[in-house]
This record gives sequence, structure tokens and C-alpha cells, in this order.
Amino acid sequence: MTLNRRSLALAGLALLSAGTHALAQNLPRVKFITTQGEVVVELYADKAPKTVANFLQYVNDKHYDGTIFHRVINNFMVQGGGYDSQYREKATRAPVRHEGREALEAGGPRNVVGTLAMARTNDPHSATAQFFINVKDNGFLDPTVIPPGDPVARFEYGGRTYTNVPRANLENSPQLFGYTVFGRVVSGMEVVDRIKSLPTGSGGPFPTDVPRTPVIIQSATLLK
Repeated sequence: MTLNRRSLALAGLALLSAGTHALAQNLPRVKFITTQGEVVVELYADKAPKTVANFLQYVNDKHYDGTIFHRVINNFMVQGGGYDSQYREKATRAPVRHEGREALEAGGPRNVVGTLAMARTNDPHSATAQFFINVKDNGFLDPTVIPPGDPVARFEYGGRTYTNVPRANLENSPQLFGYTVFGRVVSGMEVVDRIKSLPTGSGGPFPTDVPRTPVIIQSATLLK
């Protein structure tokens, strides 16, 4: 059988599509059963391997079972994984190294609606178990990719232009790290939308943004 160029091109596209589909099929998925419904997330182990391994260890250790979404801000994000229903903070392992910039450079997703990212303090390398789900496109949370060169000949940030900046200064600047995206919701986004719309107020040690109706993660289970 003879294949013309168009047939070869279509065959190539089919192989590429099949390869991409196979890769997606190999990505781990975790199902959260919450008091508001079920949510399934797909994790980008190929883009943020250390972050995903850290998250899955907490899943396997049943850390998330019985925790709450303690910070819910409509038109921003919903955050959980750190406190039980009595607002007691759960013990965690050592923090995971921030790899958001590497994930983005590897073609990983940005902080857009439905993506899963690690919560942290002002220290970029402080993420442990808490995570959040973006409920809007939050570009300001994205890591900043550093242009090539040392020094970096030209760098734009916050409406200003900088020239001949030592590379280490940019790579180690806390405000340029952003937040590591390591997964996305593949099922149950309507549940996330219900959570984000709940009335909030004070609760436990938190003065604001706590759902008045507690949202409890009853279980988190690795599906594959």
C-alpha cells in the first residue's frame, strides 16, 4: 500500500495523539469524597515529580481524611488539607522543594480555573500538605520564568524593566517563585463551584473565609 504525504502527515498526527493520550492515561488520579460531593484530580507527575510524590504520600498516609477546606474565597480559590474539623492543625513532614518554575518550563499548566496548586508561607520552599484549587484564572500566582543569560540582559517585572541583573538574584527572589501547579480537576468541578459559593465567616483561629457549613474531606484515595 502506498501512502501519500497527506496520509503520512495524518498518520503522524494520529501517533502523536495516541502517545499524548497514553501519557495522560498514566498520570495518577486521586478521588476526594467530601461532604459536598466527589472531586477527582489528575496529577502532573511528569511536570512536578517531587510535589506529586509529596502529595501522594499524604494521600497514602490518610492525612487528608477528616480535614476541612478552611479557606474559601469566591472568585479566587478554595484551600484545604491542613486542619481537622475541630480546627486542629495536623502534623506534617518536612517541606517539599518548590518546583513551580521547572514545571512551567516543562510545559506544565498555569494557575487557571480548575488547577491544583500547593499552598505555602512566604518561604517558597515551605509547602507541606495544604493545597488549593483555583476557581478563577490567577495569573499573578504563576512562577516567573527567568530569561537566559548571566547576568540577565533584560528583565521586566511589575511594570518595570531591569538590565544586567545577576541571575542568582532573580532565581532566589521570593516574589518570583509563584505557586507550584501540580494537577487539575478532571471530575467534580461543580462540587468545587458549590464549595466556593458557600457563605463564610470566622472559625477556629481564622477570622474570615471559613465556610459556615464545614466542608470535610471524608477520604482521599489514589485511583491509579
